[in-house]
Amino acid sequence: MTQQQELDLCKAGIAAWQNAFNNQDARGCAAQYATACIMHARPIGEFDGRENIEAFWQGIIDQGFCDVAYTDVVWEKHPEVGYLLSANWTMNKAFGKIHAEHWVVEQDGKARLHSDDFEILGER
Repeated sequence: MTQQQELDLCKAGIAAWQNAFNNQDARGCAAQYATACIMHARPIGEFDGRENIEAFWQGIIDQGFCDVAYTDVVWEKHPEVGYLLSANWTMNKAFGKIHAEHWVVEQDGKARLHSDDFEILGER
């Protein structure tokens, strides 16, 4: 697989996550995470595994958050495997920063988050 193909798969992964969130589908969001993923949602806390991550996103959706969008997106090759994404994000009721999403193409050919570190900076 070329680096461009790998990056394209990672970009498809974030697009699938964003689509799931904007369709209020917490299970679809969680499906974009590797089974052993750790998600740091600053300042709320740390969540590990798809089940806990799905519960987190369901709680966010249940509070009326929607319409996530990204700006200033930067993709960098991870020194070991995959790509790191950083960006700013906005939702209808909040905004923040993605410090580092580590996307890795897994054996089934889909890129998934192996770690996620983002921060809520304020409400709108």
